[in-house]
Amino acid sequence: MQLYYAPLACLHKATYIPLLIPSSPDGAKAFAREKLPLRFEHLNKHLGGRTFLLDSFTVADAYLVTVLNWSPYAGIDLVEWPAVKAYYETIRKRPSVAKAFAEEGAAYAEEVARRAVA
Repeated sequence: MQLYYAPLACLHKATYIPLLIPSSPDGAKAFAREKLPLRFEHLNKHLGGRTFLLDSFTVADAYLVTVLNWSPYAGIDLVEWPAVKAYYETIRKRPSVAKAFAEEGAAYAEEVARRAVA
């Protein structure tokens, strides 16, 4: 798993975080957008013809699918990287992952409703 920790952390911290945090400086957002194609192309090449990051489902896959789930909120369209998009869609369909996302979505909806009332 160590093989993919650094690139995943880079994708998470250097790409998604600046794009998701409204107070991120414009320069940080521009840099993240500039590097985004390089990072995704690397990942796309690795995932081509693969089901998982490694030989089987690991915590690295759980980490990556979580990060990729933020794509719409970060303005990232995975269609540009077909292997990444296919990987994301496949991993999301795993029962354990689907259940986790459903529970997270429900908790988020509850929090939004709670804040609307407060």
